[in-house]
Amino acid sequence: MAGKNSPVAVLMGSDSDLPVMQSCVDQLKYFGIDPIVRVLSAHRTPTQAVEFAQKAKADGIQVIIAAAGMAAHLAGAMAAHTTLPIIGVPLQAAEGPSGLDALLSTVQMPPGMPVGTMAIGKAGAKNAAVFAVQILALADKSLADKLVKFRAEQTQKVLQKDAELNK
Repeated sequence: MAGKNSPVAVLMGSDSDLPVMQSCVDQLKYFGIDPIVRVLSAHRTPTQAVEFAQKAKADGIQVIIAAAGMAAHLAGAMAAHTTLPIIGVPLQAAEGPSGLDALLSTVQMPPGMPVGTMAIGKAGAKNAAVFAVQILALADKSLADKLVKFRAEQTQKVLQKDAELNK
């Protein structure tokens, strides 16, 4: 989405990752963040991926969430070309193993090239959004307030389910 301004970018290695990463996008929107969403591959579009990472800070992006399956080098490629925080979401490939391969590829970064790595799949996608908001909330009181509200809502949902179970 060229020309769109957002503090968060959500990148996927393939459009087949969108069904899982939509939960990340939706979670960001809950907090009032309309992310930049792109399909860029560390392997199939390496020039474009590097260009995106190198321009991200100048484009106003403050956090990059990068999701990929199989070899899962997208988050690492981003980390190699920007000093912005990178959050990696390992995914299970449509035609591949359980996602453990992607987890290991995302989490095993060399010293000096950190990638904050979430859980495999949908839970990781949602947590990536919340973690990005936590980073941004350090300098944004409005987001910090929304995080407090979000946590309170989570508590209430669990307590409500507990009460319903014990009627």
